[in-house]
Amino acid sequence: MAKRLFLILAGTLLAPALWAGEPAATTEPVKMTVYKSPTCECCAKWVEYLEERNFDVSVVDQANLNTVKGQLGVAPQLQSCHTAVVDGYAIEGHVPAEDILRLLGERPAVAGLAAPGMPSHSPGMMGIEPRGFDVLTFTRSGETTTFSSY
Repeated sequence: MAKRLFLILAGTLLAPALWAGEPAATTEPVKMTVYKSPTCECCAKWVEYLEERNFDVSVVDQANLNTVKGQLGVAPQLQSCHTAVVDGYAIEGHVPAEDILRLLGERPAVAGLAAPGMPSHSPGMMGIEPRGFDVLTFTRSGETTTFSSY
């Protein structure tokens, strides 16, 4: 009887959140592979930033990242110092964690996200609070749209 009452109460408490379309909270780390230069300090700082936000990051140090970027459809104008792969999406450059989580939640039909260049106020660069740059979605055919503006 107590177990049945618990299930009824749990269902009653959880139902409004589910009906409202709110995502279920998870404590599972987000698995990601980051391809970076072995000597790039800002790439290492971006990895640390992600790990502090419950990302499980595998790092692959590579001297030449052009092959990886090409395979993932990252056009030259979108490129940065490192490239990551998370759940089938490419993440190029210093993209904030909240944008990666939003991408995974929304699952748009794109190849990935990019913070082109090395924005000075992006995670892993001069600060954790992003400002002064855009994060773009991109497709393999080269189309881009603004995903977030900081």
